[in-house]
Amino acid sequence: MAILEFEKPLIEIEEKIKELKQISEASGMDVTEQIETFEKQASEYKKELYANLTPAQRLQIARHSDRPNFLDYIKLITTDFIEMHGDREGTDDRAIIGGIAKIDGQSVVIIGTQKGKSTKENLTYNFGMPQPQGYRKALRLFYHANKFNMPIVTLIDTPGAYPGIKAEETAQGTAIAENLREMAKLGVPVIAIITGEGCSGGALGLAVADRVYMLEHAYYTVISPEGCASILWRDAAKADIAAQALKITSEDLLELGIIDGIIKEPLGGAHCDYEAIAGELKSTVIKAINELKKEKPEKLKEERYNKFRRMGVFCQ
Repeated sequence: MAILEFEKPLIEIEEKIKELKQISEASGMDVTEQIETFEKQASEYKKELYANLTPAQRLQIARHSDRPNFLDYIKLITTDFIEMHGDREGTDDRAIIGGIAKIDGQSVVIIGTQKGKSTKENLTYNFGMPQPQGYRKALRLFYHANKFNMPIVTLIDTPGAYPGIKAEETAQGTAIAENLREMAKLGVPVIAIITGEGCSGGALGLAVADRVYMLEHAYYTVISPEGCASILWRDAAKADIAAQALKITSEDLLELGIIDGIIKEPLGGAHCDYEAIAGELKSTVIKAINELKKEKPEKLKEERYNKFRRMGVFCQ
């Protein structure tokens, strides 16, 4: 597993524990007391470390190469998943995957951005950066869910929509804008979860939802900290300062009313325990669906509209 820079002191303690255990096994020496001391020290340090992460450190966790991706969650929280391909205009963007599945017996349409865990996989999924055809595919699935009265679940982990010339030539901005407009009109429950990176319109194109949740160490922002630093200070190296100023963490966004809840991650991050984070995510989705299913379509649309209209309102 990849080690993040701020985790190195913790890893050094864990390596010392491992070394002591090897010495004990090889020599027969009783070093139980020393091992217990180091284990207690490691446990306390780990709790303190992850309870006081800076926004920049959370950014590293959100981008961790071993973090669960969309297909991991599909395996862990759904049954009977049937992928639906194509935007009906001749293309199929692999950065957005979606289809029909069951979550605890409830039929849903589930859509998400997909990242890879190796260079080869990332090339296949375009590093989780959707092109216009991906958003058009998602929109087709939104319409399908609306027609057959199925709740919609979106899982979002993207550094942003693909910024290349090809995407611009095929109407990237229009595709995202149409998703924003049409998601606001849906008469079925919509639940969006930011599982890792939630950056710019690339994330928002799947996040106009009745309930928006974030994993504890995910981030959600209008622009990446590196992009913000490049614009404000002409220096991407000042991304740490930008991350602090942008209020990108789950706690900040819950306080600001941008999201509706935080899904607690295992100590160390979602990549440390796939089963645990999948269980938390699944429970959150089921609870939200059960609450929203009670509402009539017009009430859902009205409350969704008001939810997003309230964002950015402040009093002097």
